[in-house]
Amino acid sequence: TNIGSILASVNPYKPIPGLYGVDAMELYRQHRLGELPPHIFATANECYCCLWKRHDSQCVLISGESGAGKTESTKLLLKFLSAMSQTSLGAPVSEKSTHVEEAILES
Repeated sequence: TNIGSILASVNPYKPIPGLYGVDAMELYRQHRLGELPPHIFATANECYCCLWKRHDSQCVLISGESGAGKTESTKLLLKFLSAMSQTSLGAPVSEKSTHVEEAILES
C-alpha cells in the first residue's frame, strides 16, 4: 500500500508471474504515483521523474527485517531506473539491458 510517497510492501516468499516484468515497467512508466495500484515501479518512476524532470536529488530508503526482501526490492528499483534511463536514449523497454545495469544488479 502507499502512504503518500511511502510504499509499504510484504515479501510473498514466492515469485508472482508478470508482477515485475517488462509490461509492468512500461505500465508504471506511463503513470504518475497514485494513478495505479501501489508498486515498487511506481515509486521508482516518481524518483526518476523528480530526478530528471525537476532536477531534484533523490534518496530511496529500503528498510525491513532479515528476509523482508530488501535486496530484491533494491534490484527491482535499480532495474527500473536503468531501463528508464535507456528509454530516454530512445531504446525500447524490452532492450534495456546494458553492461552498466548488469554490473549494478550483480553487485
